[in-house]
Amino acid sequence: MVRAIVAGAGGRMGGRIIAIINQTDGIELAAAFERPDSPVVGKDAGLVAGLEKLGVKIEDDLDAVIDKGDVIIDFTFHEASVRHAQKASEKGRAMVIGTTGFSADEYKALDEYSNRFPLVLAPNMSVGVNLLYKLLETAATVLGDDYDVEIIEAHHRMKKDAPSGTALQLGRVVAKALGRNFDEVAVFERHGLIGERSKKEIGIQTIRAGDIVGEHTVLFGGIGERIEIIHRASSRDTFAKGAVRAALWIVGKPAGRYSMQDVLGLS
Repeated sequence: MVRAIVAGAGGRMGGRIIAIINQTDGIELAAAFERPDSPVVGKDAGLVAGLEKLGVKIEDDLDAVIDKGDVIIDFTFHEASVRHAQKASEKGRAMVIGTTGFSADEYKALDEYSNRFPLVLAPNMSVGVNLLYKLLETAATVLGDDYDVEIIEAHHRMKKDAPSGTALQLGRVVAKALGRNFDEVAVFERHGLIGERSKKEIGIQTIRAGDIVGEHTVLFGGIGERIEIIHRASSRDTFAKGAVRAALWIVGKPAGRYSMQDVLGLS
């Protein structure tokens, strides 16, 4: 039985991860924690997640619970996730991170820590989105430079980072397939008299509104036709299920940084 520790247990994703763990064979909720000033600290994790009482009290720090579990599942905030990864590396605990918004230096730190513990790091845990990455590789390779590429992402008004980590990864996948350097060709905003679109650029546009869970569209625009590949998430459960699947997979793996492509056997 895999023993899971859930970070950010009082948040929307934390609650859904706890619920999915409760429904899944082979894994159990061993511990949960929140930031020290959270109003849910000291409460039962099951009740906070809208379930029956599970007998797991939400603690105020990872240090208080890290010895209770085999794997930490973290969908918190980029700065917090890096701190948790450092502690996991010191203890040799496996970890699944679905947080986005990391800086280049933070990614570098996570890579360094992953030399000492097994880590699944993915901007999107959805099985559908990770299949989308593979479909885009094929589409971009076949269509080549004759089609303009635009990515449109939409999320709820509370999302803190933009563009989404998934949109950035979609752009990187397409850029790699087209033989381009994503950092050189990505265009994140257009305003005013911008002139003709360059052939190599990959546009990424952001929408924030209401309670949109997550929508990503990759548009290949050619002369006389366009192709749109779309993924829409209607529930956070799709991300929670992917995270729990990753948690079951990562325990016992050698130290290193893994992706959901590895978890799903798509790499």
